[in-house]
Amino acid sequence: MQITMLKTKLHRAHVTHVELEYEGSCAIDSSLLEASGIREYEQIEIYNVTNGERFTTYAIRAEAGSGIISINGAAAHKANVDDIVIICAYAGLDEKELVSFKPKLIYLNDNNEITHTRNTIPVQVA
Repeated sequence: MQITMLKTKLHRAHVTHVELEYEGSCAIDSSLLEASGIREYEQIEIYNVTNGERFTTYAIRAEAGSGIISINGAAAHKANVDDIVIICAYAGLDEKELVSFKPKLIYLNDNNEITHTRNTIPVQVA
């Protein structure tokens, strides 16, 4: 049996561009793609913290070190420049893989620079 697990996330990325006329997808700074393990053309989920929109698209490369997070094509209707988003990718794992699996959690500052990483999310308390 395969279980869908969070593979990686870019937490609290800031949208830098919204390009309605671009072919589609989400352009992500190549440095962030490499750090997160998200592959070019991989399906991603985007959760817009600012307006509550949630949508699926795919990742494409933006210039390394640019900090670019660009929401393109039809998805451009779901975000604005300066919106805060969470970008996630998931993977199907079998029972054996689950034993040692840990996600890559990448935390970003206001300039889409990595502040720190983790592989667990703290337990939520009351």
